[in-house]
Amino acid sequence: MQWLSAENLVAVATAILGVVASAVMVWYERRVPRSKRIGYRVQLDVPIGDGQRSSRTSRREGWFDTAAGMTHASMVLLRIENDGSQTIGRDDYQGPGSHGLTVEFTERTILGVSVTQPSETSHLLEHFTQERGFGYQDGTLRLPRVPLNRGAYYKLLVLLSGGRVGDGIQLSGDLSDGDVHRNRSATPDDKAPLFSRAARLITITLTLCVVALAVIVVAQDDSPPPIGCRSGTLTLTGSTAFAPVLREVAEKYERDCADEDPRIEVDTHGSTAGIRDLVAAGAEAEDGSPPLVVLSDGPKPGGLPELRGNQVAVSVFALVVNDAVGLRNLPAEDVRRLYRGEVANWSELGGPDLAVHLVSRDAGSGTRQVFQRRVLGRGEIAHSSVDCVHKDDPAAPVIRCELDSTEQVLETVAGIPGAIGYSEQARASRAKGLHRLDLDGEAPSVDAIEHGTSSYPYREIEYAYTYGQPPANSLVSGFLAYLTRGVGQDVIRTHGHLPCWTPEGMELCARDVP
Repeated sequence: MQWLSAENLVAVATAILGVVASAVMVWYERRVPRSKRIGYRVQLDVPIGDGQRSSRTSRREGWFDTAAGMTHASMVLLRIENDGSQTIGRDDYQGPGSHGLTVEFTERTILGVSVTQPSETSHLLEHFTQERGFGYQDGTLRLPRVPLNRGAYYKLLVLLSGGRVGDGIQLSGDLSDGDVHRNRSATPDDKAPLFSRAARLITITLTLCVVALAVIVVAQDDSPPPIGCRSGTLTLTGSTAFAPVLREVAEKYERDCADEDPRIEVDTHGSTAGIRDLVAAGAEAEDGSPPLVVLSDGPKPGGLPELRGNQVAVSVFALVVNDAVGLRNLPAEDVRRLYRGEVANWSELGGPDLAVHLVSRDAGSGTRQVFQRRVLGRGEIAHSSVDCVHKDDPAAPVIRCELDSTEQVLETVAGIPGAIGYSEQARASRAKGLHRLDLDGEAPSVDAIEHGTSSYPYREIEYAYTYGQPPANSLVSGFLAYLTRGVGQDVIRTHGHLPCWTPEGMELCARDVP
């Protein structure tokens, strides 16, 4: 069965899920009650006297004909109901007065009010006293703070004079964690609709769309591969901080483009070393651009015009310290003092009595170069230790070592009390035995930087470099499109970076260019 592919199964499952979701929505709207709510319905609004300005006429006998003011009189029947999910008590009414609700009859004057109540809830009539706020004046009717169980209601028969039938009737009041609203009433005792006609129409439409989509996908037997799929081999190198992104995107590309059988190797060993490898490979290549892409933390060095760069993401880095240090924030100036070798013990910065161990990356690391460029403003002091524990140079002011990868830095900082290092921030947040440091009170937060609420300095644009312009039909071009404008964007975000090819990322990447 050719149609029984993974994509078609997903489409059918999506259709079933859409139908089930729609059914659950209908059930929820009809069966699951809402929160604290008081609804009101105008069940009757009719003229009594011929002098009442209305399209209706009436015939009166007895008191309706002889009582004063009946010529311009009208009668309104209001139903006040608890149509929410919770019982409403007296304390749930919020307001300055003793009453709980107010009814305004626009352009009409109240002549009298009668409260009607089903026999099973007749005890509610006890609340309708002047002492509890019940009363009226002109066109305003004040209602007491009546406790109502779920579904409970009472009715008000109001005799009015002046105005006209259909003039505005508005009930208002404040409920703690609730609201007062108007319900529609077709007949006097209809229940208020919980599932509106618009909601029903939207649900049905969405269900039909999902089913139609599933039918269309199943009917397509020969689906083309994703845009950008190419065959061949490719090596990804450069930044170790960006290596997790590269590995995941490479796996997804090989899986999505399996029909083209691409082969992608990830071999990262530092931004500077990657740039050197790319220059050497390009010089030896006979057909122009070699199948090699270098990810660099920051822009390439000057004097290499043959290298073409693509902005990929904004990477945020963080200083990390062993948990024994305890400090959570450092001024940037104190960080510079640390890396000039001027602080040998954490107690000098308000921390514990622990010797400072500077755990750095090698000179070819892009993470280190960003740190020196964006935070220190200069290079680090010379290294004085091989194992990061013992000082090999007795004349050195502090212990400082250099390691080859981000993983080694995180493991070493976590294992040495008093150690401090730096890393890509998302990986640092998942490491045990250490924690990230804020700089000048600014946290290493991608979200804050994306929304413009942070000036955190330790960040840089991640570039993807190729030697010259790779052919449009090459695996290099296909993979770069997949990384920067396709599935790769989701992976980049998952690993704590901000893609440059999103609306927010484009503006930030353009602004952060040195």
